[in-house]
Amino acid sequence: MAESSKVIHVRNVGHEISENDLLQLFQPFGVITKLVMLRAKNQALLQMQDVPSAVSALQFFTNVQPTIRGRNVYVQFSSHQELTTIEQNIHGREDEPNRILLVTIHHMLYPITVDVLHQVFSPYGFVEKLVTFQKSAGFQALIQYQVQQCAASARTALQGRNIYDGCCQLDIQFSNLEELQVNYNNDRSRDYTNPNLPAEQKGRSSHPGGYGDVGVAYPQMANTAAIAAAFGGGLPPGITGTNDRCTLLVSNLNADSIDEDKLFNLFSLYGNIVRIKLLRNKPDHALVQMGDGFQAELAVHFLKGAMLFGKRLEVNFSKHPNITPGTDSHDYVNSNLNRFNRNAAKNYRYCCSPTKMIHLSTLPQDVTEEEVVNHVQEHGAIVNTKVFEMNGKKQALVQFETEEEAAEALVCKHATSLGGSITRISFSQLQTI
Repeated sequence: MAESSKVIHVRNVGHEISENDLLQLFQPFGVITKLVMLRAKNQALLQMQDVPSAVSALQFFTNVQPTIRGRNVYVQFSSHQELTTIEQNIHGREDEPNRILLVTIHHMLYPITVDVLHQVFSPYGFVEKLVTFQKSAGFQALIQYQVQQCAASARTALQGRNIYDGCCQLDIQFSNLEELQVNYNNDRSRDYTNPNLPAEQKGRSSHPGGYGDVGVAYPQMANTAAIAAAFGGGLPPGITGTNDRCTLLVSNLNADSIDEDKLFNLFSLYGNIVRIKLLRNKPDHALVQMGDGFQAELAVHFLKGAMLFGKRLEVNFSKHPNITPGTDSHDYVNSNLNRFNRNAAKNYRYCCSPTKMIHLSTLPQDVTEEEVVNHVQEHGAIVNTKVFEMNGKKQALVQFETEEEAAEALVCKHATSLGGSITRISFSQLQTI
């Protein structure tokens, strides 16, 4: 065990666990002075008033497994002897009250717009500015009140609450920013003190904001700033946005189960597909040419090591700059199934590694849960399903037991017909239904 410290490190802190849940778990052992939620890592740091309080908590939990909301959490002494304000700032949290709130939304089954957030937060005081963006921790917003007391009241009243019944849970912290800069009034950002701002930028962004280049026009791959904006202001770790190699070599494929269309269904989650070629002399290898180098980088980042048909995929950049058109290659450059022809920014936001959950859209209006299950159940054990309506359109979530089963369902059933409608399937980043 690490050296005794008044700071306790908590692991396996799922999105459903709130700050209040952690406070209730540790309050019996003494006064808690600071709490830092490390949402991106599913961890938390919690500082007791003194070392004996932390010691008694950890001694108790050596004999009793701590659980919160049905989830086991794991506790140990932190390597920090003290949580300083600087350490807290690194994680975007400040215990000092501030008129700007940082809001993270978990279990986001329904889209959250500026208008929805304004409706939720304005009862507590005049909201001056509101900005939404996507980060690794999930969908987030910064909300600036006119006065600090209103922000504190909103945080107290709304922390841990759901916007909609059973989903869209609010996790609210004080931001360490002093002033929000809003350049555009649209469904992603709004300055309520200046109604005359334009809805979109004309041309290139000149101000990449620290919390997301909000409101930038999103021409596909027009510039790295625009792409970074789609990811909430920062590219995923290890992605440069400057790669110019478009063609990928995919190896360790299951040659008996794979074909060009199945590869298309998987790789098209990360960009438009130009051409795919299965290598006849190496049947477990294929070349995939993406629309541009950034999309190729995304595919390598998110698919390297993914399991498909019992094989662990190897995805690397090819030495070939492109695939020569011919009878042995499949051309997808004009396919209307390419996902990034419209609203590329929105699609970039949904890029992720394969998950256990698939999201089905463009379903028939009268589709039933049973029909959805029958459509995909041959690909694995289904844990849970949900059919719901969003913006008047039927959609569904299906949770499999493993990522591999969900990936198989996606590659086999994306763009197939269900009840006369061509179904679109992608991975969902939701943890549970």
